[in-house]
Amino acid sequence: STGKPKGVMVPHSGIINRIQWMQEEYKLDRKDIVLQKTPYSFDVSVWEFFWPLMFGNKMVIAKPNGHKDPNYLADLIEKERVTTLHFVPSMLAVFLYADEIEEKCSSLKRVFCSGEALSFEHERRFFDRIKSSELHNLYGPTEASIDVSYWQCLPDNEDFVLPIGKPIANTQLYILDNSLKMLPIGVAGELFIGGAGLAHGYINKPELTEKKFVQNPFDKTGKSKLYKTGDLAKYREDGTI
Repeated sequence: STGKPKGVMVPHSGIINRIQWMQEEYKLDRKDIVLQKTPYSFDVSVWEFFWPLMFGNKMVIAKPNGHKDPNYLADLIEKERVTTLHFVPSMLAVFLYADEIEEKCSSLKRVFCSGEALSFEHERRFFDRIKSSELHNLYGPTEASIDVSYWQCLPDNEDFVLPIGKPIANTQLYILDNSLKMLPIGVAGELFIGGAGLAHGYINKPELTEKKFVQNPFDKTGKSKLYKTGDLAKYREDGTI
């Protein structure tokens, strides 16, 4: 997304933690069918492949470049009775203008969004057009095993800024100032990530690794790191971000 490709070393344990959390939170049953449509050069494809495979579910693989064709996707969802899929919010916005999606998408149970900010307008139009499905807003960088926080959208939401929610299992999120001090509720600061999903760093880029993966000031053993996201965030009264 930055135009400067870089390799990040993500441990298998971080991916396993991410997928096990997803199953515990959303619980695929034997009737669920997952659509795999994200190009496998993007990190979302990892859970699209391995979530259904780990728990014995059917996976439908879209044709090459099918993720760019909303009418093809709607027809595929209807034909295969897909229950679960992912959209980047900008593609969700396009998909929601596809023909007859109310009828074609009646099998959907859960739609996940990540990769960009999910807007109030996306949320409102989704619930206007797809009545059967939940909509979930996930947030996270590749440097932390795909996603680190989650939020379930609501049809009656009136908040124009959608939260990214709370951390997934075995993950810590901190909102810190320039001195790496915790900030209080309502005060914006930089979001830092710690926990099981954290990458080991960037391959062959030690300076970038040192800049982005900093010593965790809350770990008295001095053995863990935090990932410096560069994103601004704040806590709400209920602890959501």
